[in-house]
Amino acid sequence: MEDFQQQLATWGPDANYAPPTIADAERYTKKLALSHYENFPVVSFFLPKELQQHFFNVYAYCRWADDLGDETGDPQLSLTLLDWWERELAACYRDTPQHPVFVALKPTIDAFQIPKEPFCDLLSAFRQDQTIRSYETFDELRDYCRRSADPVGRLVLYLCGQHRPETVVLSDSICTGLQLANFWQDVARDAKIGRCYLPREDRVRFGYSDADLTGKVTNPAFLELLQFEVTRARVFLQQGLPLRRVLPKSIRMDIDLFAQGGLKILEKIEALGYRVWEQRPKVTKWDMLKLFAKCWWRRNERR
Repeated sequence: MEDFQQQLATWGPDANYAPPTIADAERYTKKLALSHYENFPVVSFFLPKELQQHFFNVYAYCRWADDLGDETGDPQLSLTLLDWWERELAACYRDTPQHPVFVALKPTIDAFQIPKEPFCDLLSAFRQDQTIRSYETFDELRDYCRRSADPVGRLVLYLCGQHRPETVVLSDSICTGLQLANFWQDVARDAKIGRCYLPREDRVRFGYSDADLTGKVTNPAFLELLQFEVTRARVFLQQGLPLRRVLPKSIRMDIDLFAQGGLKILEKIEALGYRVWEQRPKVTKWDMLKLFAKCWWRRNERR
């Protein structure tokens, strides 16, 4: 939170700054991408060097947009800042970027002919977070994932020159599965900020009452509910796994890591007996090393 406030003071709508050079802007996005906490790194050592900076640039856009939605503590302020961020995006597409993220992102957009839609879809989802705190049905939650998670995968496909109808379907499945895995990993964290991604129709189906949810009760109904949600997330991830077989070897490992990372989170949830109210499942550095080794081996297998 403190780091975000510092970023906002330096580069926010009320800050006074001159547009940086492309070189300075790229150093900024790289530092942001490499310093922020994530379950898994933004890029692996195996990603072609010529793509790494482009990944940093896209990540920086997503990181800023996500923080504007989540880190202010004030929904109305978040909506105002997200509107500002969309105006900065529009300026970027008009060839007049000012913010360092967009100064760095502009050459990436031009080089890979990325349309505005996936960037705007993300902002739509983050705006929704300010007014919708829970979901009645899984279809509603899936629509949210379509705008909050799937655009990230589509942006990656553009960067890799692999954006085609058949790859988009597989990528969307991985991205939604990964976001669902993150939801079930962070049930307790989300509850602290007044959000619940467990669809009401599923809670009713398994007999997990609103009072149970409010009280963060771990009972047989909750364990069955979360087991169901974990299985659903795993299906999405597994259905997207064929994507790694249709991609060039040079980027196969990074895409595989995203999917395997989601599966590892689900495995950790299962290892805790689905008791995520009591302990947050955590992917360790050792887990990450084993995933790298596993994905590296698959990277070199024949299609």
